[in-house]
Amino acid sequence: MDGIIIIGAGESGARAAFALREAGYSGSVTLVGAEPHLPYERPPLSKTMSGMVQMKLICAKEALEAAGIAYIKGVSASRLDAAAGTVALSDGRMLRYEKLLLTTGARPRRLTCPGAERALDFRTYADAKAIFSNIVPGRSVAIIGAGLIGMELASVLRAKGVAVSMIEAAPKPLGRAVPARFAEKLHIRHAAEGVRFHFDRGVAAIDDDGVTLTDGNLVPADLVVSAIGVLPETALAQAAGLAIGNGILTDACLRTSAPSVFAAGDCAAVAQPGGGHIRYESWRNARTQAETAARNMAGGAEMFATLPWFWSDQYDLGLQVAGLPQPTHSTVLRSAAEGELEFYLDDGRLMAVAGLGIGNGLARDIKLAEMLIAAGISPEPAELADPSVNLKTLLKSARAA
Repeated sequence: MDGIIIIGAGESGARAAFALREAGYSGSVTLVGAEPHLPYERPPLSKTMSGMVQMKLICAKEALEAAGIAYIKGVSASRLDAAAGTVALSDGRMLRYEKLLLTTGARPRRLTCPGAERALDFRTYADAKAIFSNIVPGRSVAIIGAGLIGMELASVLRAKGVAVSMIEAAPKPLGRAVPARFAEKLHIRHAAEGVRFHFDRGVAAIDDDGVTLTDGNLVPADLVVSAIGVLPETALAQAAGLAIGNGILTDACLRTSAPSVFAAGDCAAVAQPGGGHIRYESWRNARTQAETAARNMAGGAEMFATLPWFWSDQYDLGLQVAGLPQPTHSTVLRSAAEGELEFYLDDGRLMAVAGLGIGNGLARDIKLAEMLIAAGISPEPAELADPSVNLKTLLKSARAA
């Protein structure tokens, strides 16, 4: 079975399969997924309907068939031989490829304390079902890790009348991903909703009563969820001798150290123009990297270059961050009826933007700001701060100039 094989049937893998056809690739395309479902999106897993976990499919079975994409589900790749161009599957099959795309994603980081096996992960459809099937009003949940996933889950559980305690080893929530201004606002909102926080605490043990902290205090809980981050899934690539760092290392075209093997999504660490590699974990990145890799496997030579972007819904608030805000950036704040925007400038040039507001009310402004960043402009800070100055007007002026 020569052709293109994709290992991993999440957002990246599924999008890459269809992008290959859109790029005009006519050879065989095989998508291999470890889960027993059709490819689905992860963000909706926390958005239950009538108490049931949603599975938002990326594509229907008929769409795969119409595109001529062979889908092997419930099977993982056990061994990759890049020199021979073969990949062995867990069911004993051996597949031969012309080109291979690794979209193996990431796996939850594991706790190491006594009783760690009692903590549930929150990444897959099965994980979500295990959590929400045990949720009823009046029960208590301890979430270990106050990052985006943990905070999003806390907001959903509070809306269901569940008592929530959050345990975080850092002195504040959302420390790495979210700008400090908006992290603090979200912290305040969670506290107002009744979430109890335990900062600067590690986990000593988990048992039937709940979570014992490193200071000796007990956080009572009927259910414990671990949300302490993820690790790129690199075992298959590493065993095959591919270059590994914080992910599977690729060049700017998403090609790994093996010429016929590419990588995309949460597992890929992509070479940067200034040196080094960066790995992104977001829905948009998984999709855009997959599409870029697909076009390159079909014969292109496109360098991956996109502005990082992610969003988070917590209660009725929507957070969006585009670009990579840095502590060295100067900041400009803009108030709006829907919320607040914060712009980040480096030597006057707009580099990033973040916004927190009601629902999706700031989405248009964030999109315009992304376009301003892409245009490489250096706007006047006073104009960025003035809500009466339309960002679209700034964009038109920049393009005219």
